Amino acid sequence: MGFERGFLDYERIEPAKAPVSERIKNFKEYYATLSDADAKIQAGRCMDCGTPFCMHKCPLHNIIPDFNDFACQGEFSKALNVLQSTSPFPELTGRLCPALCEEGCTLGIHRDPVGIKSIERKIAEYAFEHGLMHAEPSVHRTFKKVAIVGSGPAALACAQALGRRGHQVTVFEKNDRIGGLLRYGIPDFKLPKEILDRRLALMEAEGIIFRPGVLVGKKGDRDTGVFCNASEVISPEELKAKFDAVVLCPGSEVPRDLKIKGRELKGVYFALEFLIGQNLEMQGEGENPVDVRGKKVVVIGGGETASDCIGTAIRKGASEVTQLDYHDELPATVDIMEAWPDWKRIKRTSPSQEEGCTRLFSTNTTSFEGKDGALSAITTQKVKWGEGHHFEGIKGTEGRMDADVALIAMGYAHPSAHLAEEFGLKTTARGSLEAAYEGPEAFCTSDPKVFAAGDGRRGQSLVVWALAEGRLCAEAVDRFLCTVPHR
Repeated sequence: MGFERGFLDYERIEPAKAPVSERIKNFKEYYATLSDADAKIQAGRCMDCGTPFCMHKCPLHNIIPDFNDFACQGEFSKALNVLQSTSPFPELTGRLCPALCEEGCTLGIHRDPVGIKSIERKIAEYAFEHGLMHAEPSVHRTFKKVAIVGSGPAALACAQALGRRGHQVTVFEKNDRIGGLLRYGIPDFKLPKEILDRRLALMEAEGIIFRPGVLVGKKGDRDTGVFCNASEVISPEELKAKFDAVVLCPGSEVPRDLKIKGRELKGVYFALEFLIGQNLEMQGEGENPVDVRGKKVVVIGGGETASDCIGTAIRKGASEVTQLDYHDELPATVDIMEAWPDWKRIKRTSPSQEEGCTRLFSTNTTSFEGKDGALSAITTQKVKWGEGHHFEGIKGTEGRMDADVALIAMGYAHPSAHLAEEFGLKTTARGSLEAAYEGPEAFCTSDPKVFAAGDGRRGQSLVVWALAEGRLCAEAVDRFLCTVPHR
């Protein structure tokens, strides 16, 4: 362990955060990386408790006590070696992960948990700054070829792992830049795109081939999710003929719709239409087509995507931002002995919500009202939840609010259907790609040469789960390739 009495003598150190009045003026990242001294103290609070629930709760099963110990000693190079043994992109999870590990921290039973996420980010940024993070191309080649469809976190993690095993990996992305959700869905104030590009450059140096702007499907097929600007098309038959294995990582990008009266009005959009438009604007590809400046914006949904919409709308000059969440408001605290080490069901406030947002809970959106074909108001009703995740409206609680723009951020149902249809694959009842998670057929679809990983297989989830899926899928593909004869 770091400091023998660290968990008693030191309090948790939060990363510095730009004040609201400053950060809402731009799209710059507002969290800072810990200083060397603060990182040592933070890591030194680790109890090395003997039963590391933090590791168990982390989907990647990072060896947290060990890298904490090295970080406390200032041995960031050794900490990096430990962290990279399980985590493919610590600079991403150190920014985007909700820190499931911290919920399982034993110290969290009676004090604030160790800031594991901030230490992970520190280790990664220290490594980049001091030239410790470098390409790791395989020293041998198998001459087996793998095609990966999609370039989100699961796809990139799978590509890295397979490339380091000596396979020749080509990543196909339907949009004209690599990154998937990381590039087009997450705002710059949470993930500056230079952080992503820095990693992609390392992967290219390791031999990964990126093919952006290529749609896998029939010519003219555009039933591919919310956004696609492909300039080329390649068929599933061609991929299977040219490659020894194909991995599908399409993500769960079909948004859940709100099919109520007035849905067709101008001013009602899916969240990704707004977020993708803003990321394209940040890349210099024209103004965001969803204009919110000086307008009353209502965000419908209670998750991370909703928070991203809130922060983006505020930065774009919305006059008012209101969030409608049909779930009940959670308590501020819970009995830690009943909740630990699981994720606590408490009310949480995101940095975007701190920036100026009215939050309404137990509120269902019942209709969109318009004037001259454009949204002008939203009607609502309070709800009561019952068993089986069902709710019913409460009579006499109907409401109405003025609205110029409504952003539907209610999550994502399943991947676009075109890949499963064109590859002739089985899907689950929810429309996800059907593939086992464990056993000899892990991650393999109904076609033995085609594998699936990420949100397109398991359903909407977290970036850290996508990374874990990508790495596990790579192991399954590697085992399969061992049975494939050389061409």
